[in-house]
Amino acid sequence: MRLFRPHSVTTEQLIEQYHRPLYWHIRRMVVSHDDAQDVLQETFIQIHTHLDELRKADSERAWVYRIATNEALQWLRSRHEFLSLEDDDASPLINTLMADTYTDTGDALVLLMQEAILTLPTMQRTVFNLRYYDEMPYEEIASVTGSSVGAAKTNYHFAKEKISNYILAHQ
Repeated sequence: MRLFRPHSVTTEQLIEQYHRPLYWHIRRMVVSHDDAQDVLQETFIQIHTHLDELRKADSERAWVYRIATNEALQWLRSRHEFLSLEDDDASPLINTLMADTYTDTGDALVLLMQEAILTLPTMQRTVFNLRYYDEMPYEEIASVTGSSVGAAKTNYHFAKEKISNYILAHQ
């Protein structure tokens, strides 16, 4: 069952509907406000360019989030931070989190949780953010990440465990 009106949706409608949620999804991935703005702009360019492909998608939300996720991952790869994360070194993103003037550093527990999330492998971090912050069902997460529902559930489970352990170890 399709969750949208495939023949009447416009780029402007998608921008209006998804600007804020996609900004925060991208921001949680790339951390910096300025970088998130740049990636968001590229995301909407890609959405506009490939709008005809939306008609074939099962879910409008999964489709736009997949584009946003791919753009954010491409940005991370181009900055070599992605490679560092694959080696379990989250320090470049954590440093960006601490240095970003748009980060609220007033709540120590929230900041600690953000650090914990940034230490996760990329797929676990992406799945966790989609499930926890965007409250996306596992079926849509699987569509966004190009994985199976079982893999999405497994990644979320491991992510929750690692975040809890990180917070307990650093309090």
